[in-house]
Amino acid sequence: MVASQKTLDALKSIGLNKYERNIWVALLSRGSATAGELAEISKVPRSRCYDVLESLSSKGFIMLQPGKPLKYVSLPPREALERAKSKIMDDAREAEVRMESLSKSESVKELEKLHRDNIKTVNADELTGALKGRPAMLQHLGTMMKKARKNVKLITTETGLNEIAEHHSSHIKKMSERGVTVQILAPIKEEHTEIVKSLGSYAQIKSLSGAENIEKMMGRVCIVDGEEFVIGLTDDAKTHPTQDIAFWSQSNHVTSNFMEPMFNMLWKNAKAAK
Repeated sequence: MVASQKTLDALKSIGLNKYERNIWVALLSRGSATAGELAEISKVPRSRCYDVLESLSSKGFIMLQPGKPLKYVSLPPREALERAKSKIMDDAREAEVRMESLSKSESVKELEKLHRDNIKTVNADELTGALKGRPAMLQHLGTMMKKARKNVKLITTETGLNEIAEHHSSHIKKMSERGVTVQILAPIKEEHTEIVKSLGSYAQIKSLSGAENIEKMMGRVCIVDGEEFVIGLTDDAKTHPTQDIAFWSQSNHVTSNFMEPMFNMLWKNAKAAK
């Protein structure tokens, strides 16, 4: 029995490449097999078969059966997935410990000095980048908020407001506590009452809804300290989160002479959120 394309796509979604998918399905169909047999069944080149099987074994999907010739044994799919999930979680915890240790070491101070000393020579047009996918955008937004010193100015959509409340409310609270002014412009609706009440304790919020000439100016923009900004380039109401694109820049000229004045104009004409 050959797995359906839907099932193969599902295996792709959990990180198995084409060769890994084909070999695992082939092994499941046999229960136990040699590398040569699996290469023939799966149509994976024999020269690649051993490293693919080693990868599947290290991820927890299959087991080795010692002997001559060496054989590989399939596990029940649910058990294999549980083993693979546990392995990912263990690896993530180990990586977190190593990163935490590095962040407190002398090595990170050396790296910070290297960056600080050389960033001054980089042209402003080189301090730009594209962010692909909503998770990357939200993560970068959090990074910008953490290093804000004076103010953060946000323009967002209905979806964006919900995501700010879900992912960045703690950042906004901490910014407020260290004296950073936070201003949020969004299309406020009746269903946002609780969000406005919650975020309003730490941020100034105004509504784009019903404001003359600016109600249609919807999008995602974050401006930090008049020095850097990130702007969404896709419509989050029509674009899948994985396909969202944003543009980030540390161009002081564009931020202070265009992005910030634009925000201030919108803010002046917007209505206080209730």
